[in-house]
Amino acid sequence: MTTDLAAFAKEKGVKYFMISFTDLFGGQRAKLVPARAIADMQEDGAGFAGFATWLDLTPAHPDMLAVPDPEAVIQLPWNKEIAWVPGNCVMEGEDVAQAPRNVLRRLIKEAADEGLHVKTGIEAEFFLLTPEGEEISDPFDTAEKPCYDQQAMMRRLDVIREISDYMLELGWGAYQNDHEDANGQWEMNWDFDDALATADKHSFFKFMAKSVAEKHGFRATFMPKPVEGLTGNGCHAHISVWDAPGKDASVNVFAGEKGEGDIAELGLSEQGGHFLGGIMKHASALAAITNPTVNSYKRINAPRTMSGATWAPNTVTWTGNNRTHMVRVPGPGRFELRLPDGAVNPYLLQAVIIAAGLSGIRTKADPGPRHDIDMYAEGHTITDAPKLPLNMLDALRFYDQDEELKSMMGEEFSNAYMKMKQQEWNSFVNHFSRWEKDNTLDI
Repeated sequence: MTTDLAAFAKEKGVKYFMISFTDLFGGQRAKLVPARAIADMQEDGAGFAGFATWLDLTPAHPDMLAVPDPEAVIQLPWNKEIAWVPGNCVMEGEDVAQAPRNVLRRLIKEAADEGLHVKTGIEAEFFLLTPEGEEISDPFDTAEKPCYDQQAMMRRLDVIREISDYMLELGWGAYQNDHEDANGQWEMNWDFDDALATADKHSFFKFMAKSVAEKHGFRATFMPKPVEGLTGNGCHAHISVWDAPGKDASVNVFAGEKGEGDIAELGLSEQGGHFLGGIMKHASALAAITNPTVNSYKRINAPRTMSGATWAPNTVTWTGNNRTHMVRVPGPGRFELRLPDGAVNPYLLQAVIIAAGLSGIRTKADPGPRHDIDMYAEGHTITDAPKLPLNMLDALRFYDQDEELKSMMGEEFSNAYMKMKQQEWNSFVNHFSRWEKDNTLDI
């Protein structure tokens, strides 16, 4: 039964709804709608001028309507008079094919038609900075190895505990929070869920973390590499596939009997191995989605950080329970993709995982040999594995050359994404930097 948002407002004391959608660059856009008008909005959607956001639309296009998904509504725990609800973008009665949530919804249906239901959990990392974004918020957070720093946790307890309390209140199954590997960096974890639910929670989490940080006088950033020399913000994704969605799921189709061979030894099924094969097959193109900004490549191609490791991959390899590779299989029935970073679009992350995995299953892709070495110390000994892109332009070129992945993600989306991201790259290379003057002024 569909949730009636007007009744929801009356029952919960909600006065306003934020009808939100996410554009191609991961920007969250919203209209604030009084509860008195939500019944009409639930049926028809809130109107937006798509050209005014990062979508490949023009001022001549008709109104784009964000039709709220009432099953995903969330009452803001820090302001209960407001509820956030993600919208599905529609234009003249048709889904806007390039809109990220629609890309994900289509791929979820495509996988479901083949009896596959992807569930994921993500590890969202972020920094707490000063309001201007120039420095980490805690001047005493200076340890060379700050990961799990107990005292630093206590100094930012008000922020981290408030966010964690809200996740518990929302029933997300929050289970751990920690100071991460960089000074000023944090990670907060909640239970895995169906891909769309995880994407909505991921999107809301970023909104919530930023809002709570601002309330306390700080700035939360998910920028991949906001501080030179420190570990960057990853967004690792843990992936499994089940026989049914939601609570109806009973069989993890990635789980297999342990046996001989690189895949079976780790408790992955043959189908799980093919899904992994799809991730490996499309990895270089995947980076255009999972690592979507110029700054992203300061993380995955970073020199050794102050703590001693970047915790980010630079080569297309997979392994068992070893964090120095692009993919690790920490236990039976699932694997962790360590490529994505904090800038990743929550909906496109889930979409491209499903697209690559479906491709792998359909083509019975082989993930290649398992490598169990320390990639940071011995990675140079592997000469037959592709390197990940060095920059955003290389990633976009890999994506543009990967006809299969582009087709899986949708022609309209792929064309729009390539166009907008190429414009972003052109803007970047037209920018004159301090480095250029420092190094070439006297040439």
